[in-house]
Amino acid sequence: MGKITCDMAMSVDGFTAGLNQRADAPFGDGVGDDLHRWMFDEPENNADELAAITDAGAFIMGRNMFSPGRGDWDLGWTGWWGDEPPYHAPVFVLTHHARESVQKAGGTVFHFVTGGIAEALDRARAAAGDRDVAIAGGAATVNQFLAAGLIDELRLHIAPLLLGRGERLFEGVGRMDLVQVGVRHTDLVTHVRYELGPAAAAA
Repeated sequence: MGKITCDMAMSVDGFTAGLNQRADAPFGDGVGDDLHRWMFDEPENNADELAAITDAGAFIMGRNMFSPGRGDWDLGWTGWWGDEPPYHAPVFVLTHHARESVQKAGGTVFHFVTGGIAEALDRARAAAGDRDVAIAGGAATVNQFLAAGLIDELRLHIAPLLLGRGERLFEGVGRMDLVQVGVRHTDLVTHVRYELGPAAAAA
């Protein structure tokens, strides 16, 4: 069985998105691509980190990462990523509203899970086999997995800016001991890797 990993781009003050996320502002008011410039402006300098983000056998994300909508589904919406999302694997979307799976090009299939994080993780592990399961976001979903002690490796990609408000990582998580296992920086980002769970306890 692989690890449970998580990659999150965030500001120095811990925010992963601004307020009022919606279709015309996926990361909220005043954020744009600021947290992710390193992905687009410096891809060659961050190639290893970019490859690691999608190197999993299955993914889990919250509904807000998949769609700007709330309540009943707009069945015409099939994700932010166009015809071929970058995952190329099963993706389990946490939601309170059931929906048939959505198949995209390149092997990505979005499955919609109404039974919470335990059901999503069981299904993702079964789909991933010996490969890792990645918790893709957003912050509220990651916080649930952190609070439950279900992430083995946390990889933070910290942009050099302060947002001041928005959706914040680590809300409601409580005390947690981390083991830093890697750090690297470029002009636009600092990458920090931590081990949690059994790996951290054994260190």
